Amino acid sequence: MAYWLFKSEPSTWGWDDQLKRGAKGEHWDGVRNYQANNNMKAMKKGDLGFFYHSVDEKRIVGIVEVIKEHYPDDSDASGRFGMVDIKAVETVPDPVSLADIKEDPALAEMALLKQSRLSVSPVRAEEWKLICKKGGLKKVPLSKNK
Repeated sequence: MAYWLFKSEPSTWGWDDQLKRGAKGEHWDGVRNYQANNNMKAMKKGDLGFFYHSVDEKRIVGIVEVIKEHYPDDSDASGRFGMVDIKAVETVPDPVSLADIKEDPALAEMALLKQSRLSVSPVRAEEWKLICKKGGLKKVPLSKNK
């Protein structure tokens, strides 16, 4: 898998916060779900992901790139969970809402819908391309690990 979706509550860490980190990026920590952690373990440097505002907004607002692969999360006292580092790549011109995704039969199997509680989930290549187009991106960014 070379595409992912990262969910964040915008009041805690939003797209504007991610943008401010620039090329330095930010670590994606605090994940305490084994499946989401395993998804992060599968990530490779250069993979791309959607940045999704959860809670009230429920929409894809940006694209990020994995810049550091899975390593221990220092906020986890148990030592079981890890994190990755991501940097902002591009703002989605026309944010794609959860409602838009649910309405499209081509996205019916998307992990975001099937495993809605996961904070980090995989995105299939065909889903990636379709959502990028829905989001108004003139050129679909492709993962370096495709």
